[in-house]
Amino acid sequence: MAKLNYATEYQGALEQEFPYVLYFGALFATPNNNRYRWVNSQVIEIPTIKTTGRVDGDRDTIGTRKRNYDLNWTPLTVENHRTWQTLVHPRDINETNHVATIANITRVFNEEQKFPEMNAYLISKLYADYTGKEKTADDTALTEENVLEVFDKFMTDMDNARVPRAGRILYVTPQTRTLIQNAKQIVRNIDVSQRSQAIRRAITSIDEVTIPESVPQDMMKTVYDFTEGWKVDDSADQINMMLVHPQAVITPIHYEFAQLDPPSAGSQGKWDYFEESFEDVFLLPSKIDAIAFNITKKV
Repeated sequence: MAKLNYATEYQGALEQEFPYVLYFGALFATPNNNRYRWVNSQVIEIPTIKTTGRVDGDRDTIGTRKRNYDLNWTPLTVENHRTWQTLVHPRDINETNHVATIANITRVFNEEQKFPEMNAYLISKLYADYTGKEKTADDTALTEENVLEVFDKFMTDMDNARVPRAGRILYVTPQTRTLIQNAKQIVRNIDVSQRSQAIRRAITSIDEVTIPESVPQDMMKTVYDFTEGWKVDDSADQINMMLVHPQAVITPIHYEFAQLDPPSAGSQGKWDYFEESFEDVFLLPSKIDAIAFNITKKV
């Protein structure tokens, strides 16, 4: 019997988890991910439509009819090719009361290795794409007095670039969230009439901008080493906050292969699990103004 390659089912299950287990889940679920097509396992194409503007009408004649739009497909090469494999001896499963099962092992792998790596890759790749377009991150030293001034500058720049206000997301480290919560311009009305209820001080949005769960500092760096898993590169700067609209980002993920083989002579009696994926993160060139960073440079 042919061995089952359940890559499609596996990818579907992971996509259901992404918004809940990834710090940047909203970006991994960007609507742009429904707008590209796979050419092969390493190349996607993104459509771009352009039209002409309106002209004066003439009540007495019919103007020349012609096509007034262009549709172009821009190819992007998916370069992040990742694999993972493990063997599990059947006795390890039996002798641990079925704790060391493939299901449990892959769950821990996803939660403690793959998902953090995906977070690290996304933030560093967006930063690399941003600075690669001759953009410079803001490096203002944030304080309670100025954190909202920096945020307002980001918002004003995006307003002028016609980036929709609705949908913008502000990702921050725990330290930056604390600065925002204590910012001098923030006014809170706290109702303490019901003593049985906890006082809520959390700031979850500013204006129309959502502020999700804080992102740990080590998940907000500019450079990582992905030789095995992920680790912060020695040269990395600290990203304190990133304001972004999901329409500026595309995050293609294509699981080419995911399979579990039963014990055999080839695996010397062990279960053999292997998965392979092609995935990447791109900041769309036409949406470069829909993202902004504040960083602290490494001393």
